[in-house]
Amino acid sequence: MRATLIVNPHSGHGAATRVAGTVASTLRAAVPKLVATVTADAAATSKVAAEAVERGDDVLAVLGGDGTAHLAAQALAGTATAMAVLPTGSGNDLAAALGIPPDPVQAAQHIVAALRTGQRRRIDLGRIEGAAGFTTVLCTGFDAAVNKRANAMRWPAGPRRYDLAVLAELAALSPRPVRVQAGKAEVELEAILVAVGNGSCYGGGLRICPDATLADGLLDVIIIAAVSRCRLLRVFPTLRTGGHVHEPEVTVLRGETVRIDGDRGWPVYADGEPQGTLPVTVHCEPGALTVIA
Repeated sequence: MRATLIVNPHSGHGAATRVAGTVASTLRAAVPKLVATVTADAAATSKVAAEAVERGDDVLAVLGGDGTAHLAAQALAGTATAMAVLPTGSGNDLAAALGIPPDPVQAAQHIVAALRTGQRRRIDLGRIEGAAGFTTVLCTGFDAAVNKRANAMRWPAGPRRYDLAVLAELAALSPRPVRVQAGKAEVELEAILVAVGNGSCYGGGLRICPDATLADGLLDVIIIAAVSRCRLLRVFPTLRTGGHVHEPEVTVLRGETVRIDGDRGWPVYADGEPQGTLPVTVHCEPGALTVIA
């Protein structure tokens, strides 16, 4: 078995670099032919991932956050090379969805056990038409603005960064008219956000699409209609539990294909990474990605 380990030195304010040696030595218990590579930026990560596929590596292990896994998934989708996620980022929502421990060394031990027993899974990928795939959630509107602000923040580390970004963005909260099509359903309304979930969580455990699963061949859609700032502050805590789906301002849809039309200035983010602005069409690619979990 041959594998490559990508180390994102920027992940977790250097956390990936600090544990890289221990993680690599742990993985070598199951994969003696492991090559560890520190990637300086997104372009380097994409290049190393593509080279791993071209070599026919069995596994590409990713020591980083959801953004690093997002880059790796672009190269791995539709190939026989499996991805192993070792979380050191601020959100780590893909790792959580896969049941991987949040500690990267424990995650490496988990991956070793899975490799020894041949435990692999195929999961779906959301695909922006003509563009990137995503493993967790695509969002536009208020939550995309929060994502943009959180990405620019250096403090605090972890999920609390998203909570502070929410408070900072409340002042600019502005509902916009949107039209959302999912399957045969179509909704047109004033909304503050639209989220499309391949997985259930974003922002370090916010269960925005609580019923979404990674292997059902469908995308879940959550639309939050225009609300006041005070009302949003009351609804926001329920995102941790998924209870917001029972609120009257929330619309839930599901489909293999989702199209969102609206204000062309509204940013779109997927897996926490910028993907342009509206409009956007998203398709589910069933079983497109193999993961070790």
